[in-house]
Amino acid sequence: MCSGRIEPSFILQAFAKGADGVMVAGCHPGDCHYMSGNYKAIRRIMLLKNMLPQLGVEPERLRLEWISASEALKFQSVVNEFIDEVTEFGPLTLSKKTRLN
Repeated sequence: MCSGRIEPSFILQAFAKGADGVMVAGCHPGDCHYMSGNYKAIRRIMLLKNMLPQLGVEPERLRLEWISASEALKFQSVVNEFIDEVTEFGPLTLSKKTRLN
């Protein structure tokens, strides 16, 4: 229910199982029902983005967005934009040496 609940291992597992991109969407900072969950998500995603190139994954394949439940048009726009960006990268191919899970 909270972006702060997303563990980096969940994202790495998605890439390992064939996801070409992963988007994490959460409520806007300051609007978190759980107080600081989205700030925790920011830190985790930033650290993971810095680590991804070492694993052979472009950091742009991971995206963090702040979208409230009332922003359906923004959600649609962001998802479509992200799909276009990931499609430009093509399928994610990890070397056999890269073990994400």
